[in-house]
Amino acid sequence: MDGKTVVHNYGHGGAGITLSWGTAHLAALEVQKTGQREVAVVGSGAVGLAAARLLVERGFRVSMYTRDLPPNTTSNIAGGQWFPFTVYDVDHLTPTFEEQFSDATEFSYKRYQTMVGDYYGVRWLPNFQMADTPLPTNGLMSRTGPLFRMLPQFEELVPSRHPFPFRYARRFDTMFIQPPIYLDAMLRELRISGVPIQVREFREARELLALPEPVIVNCTGLGAKGLFGDDELIPIKGQLTILLPEEEVTYATMAPELYMFPRRDGIVLGGTHERGVWDLSPDSDEEARILKQHSDIFRRMGTRPAKPAGA
Repeated sequence: MDGKTVVHNYGHGGAGITLSWGTAHLAALEVQKTGQREVAVVGSGAVGLAAARLLVERGFRVSMYTRDLPPNTTSNIAGGQWFPFTVYDVDHLTPTFEEQFSDATEFSYKRYQTMVGDYYGVRWLPNFQMADTPLPTNGLMSRTGPLFRMLPQFEELVPSRHPFPFRYARRFDTMFIQPPIYLDAMLRELRISGVPIQVREFREARELLALPEPVIVNCTGLGAKGLFGDDELIPIKGQLTILLPEEEVTYATMAPELYMFPRRDGIVLGGTHERGVWDLSPDSDEEARILKQHSDIFRRMGTRPAKPAGA
């Protein structure tokens, strides 16, 4: 565009944090093809921060431009579970994209493994998935698929081996990223690396194209629709309800249309995936529903009769 290369790195459904390092890797490969060394990264959510960090590590001179900085980004209010969820529509899936998705997922998985610990706010936790109908055994959950090995401790649980009020349950371990800690550490590392960060808002593409850098990596997420007229960009609103933190809760749950993640800053309750909704305002009716349905699950756990061993 106007003599510049624009690499679009956005559109990850419910897996922006999960795939951020992997899509940053794919974006960096596109940047390398240009032969240029000066790059502008636009956006400072999880995707923009990972892209800037990876480009710096690979020897590029990076400048970051962003409308807001953490904690005022959408990434700061994300759930933060490492789990590639709602990334693509099945009826649009192509072999090329599937290969790209697999590469991005594996790269991200390996990178987050090097970041486990208090500094980045990344830790492993058991995750319990449950339902009254058989749980999926395709896609990420396929035992023969390339992503299955990224879910260690995977195990189907018979009713006598779990306390949940559902017929089917399984366990697997996954990483959890605490956004307030993680994003703050990522931003700090960029500043230590000498990356200049300019807070400014771009209202149209020509303002971006006026930047001095010959290559622009667009990590503006939902903002890309207005900047570049991307009519295919579809938002999916996922509303979260946060309870007070409980240190003794050391596992996560995924029930039909619900999930619970324990974090240092609170217990995160989720349960909405509203396609095409741009409004960022909390919905009090959904908040009440999410809270009630989670409460029902844990209340039923406390009253469920014990089953004999082997039942």
